[in-house]
Amino acid sequence: MHMGFMLFFHLFRAHDAIGIIFLGLVLMAAGLFGLRASLLPFRELREKLMALRAGENRRVPGVYPSEVQPLIDNLNALLEDREKAVRRAVATAGDLAHGLKTPLALLAREADRAVDAGNVELAESIAQQVERMSRQINYHLARARAAASGSVNGVRCPVAPCANALVRTLLKLYADRALEISSSIAPDLCARAQREDLDEMLGNLLDNACKWARSRIVLEASRTDALLVLTLDDDGPGLARALRTVVLERGVRFDEAAPGSGLGLAIVRDLAELYGGSISLDDSPLGGLRARISLPAS
Repeated sequence: MHMGFMLFFHLFRAHDAIGIIFLGLVLMAAGLFGLRASLLPFRELREKLMALRAGENRRVPGVYPSEVQPLIDNLNALLEDREKAVRRAVATAGDLAHGLKTPLALLAREADRAVDAGNVELAESIAQQVERMSRQINYHLARARAAASGSVNGVRCPVAPCANALVRTLLKLYADRALEISSSIAPDLCARAQREDLDEMLGNLLDNACKWARSRIVLEASRTDALLVLTLDDDGPGLARALRTVVLERGVRFDEAAPGSGLGLAIVRDLAELYGGSISLDDSPLGGLRARISLPAS
């Protein structure tokens, strides 16, 4: 009888232990489920922040736990204040540029009068300085506009219409050169940039290519992950490898004898960098120079 009691006691204890283990597993599963549910808003917040950084959103939408909501509200308020400050700064830069262009136009008119009066050397000097100042104004205005675009999320520009319009303009401008300019860009490719800034970057590169190409220029675009890559090739004389970094600096030109202020490629570089992109120069399969711009895709 004693042996039967002990067997029953051990069976009871084993059954009790199994029950405790089972209860512990149930509580653990419930805890994990609760933890997962409590972390779900933070996962959603992480996705919203990534979308904000990628330029897909201008604010952080949604309702979050009371411990986090005040932080989100403050972040959205900060983003709104920043946009307002940037808009004011860009408007001020635009007003300054507009105010300077009027006296520059008057100076250019005076240069024309100097030519009529026979003072050709004086007229050329005035015209050169007016052109240099105009380029400086456009350069810094483009920087201010791009800085604003980079800080205001959601900007989006289709590339094909921009490129096609520039190609048509340059074909007319260089009609006497009989250049062949081909553009192959899918209609759905978009850059996270303002149209004016994309015009500035592509326009400068295409203009340089037209100046140096012998007969052919090819513009292509592709998307790699989150980057839009624009590639421009020409069949000109190319550029020595040692000079490819130098010509991207302000005030440096391919040919010091050529007219201009040397700001074209510097503008392209600065605008690309302000948008989080880059520009590189390399050998072209056509035998000349290849310019490649990388910009955030939209």
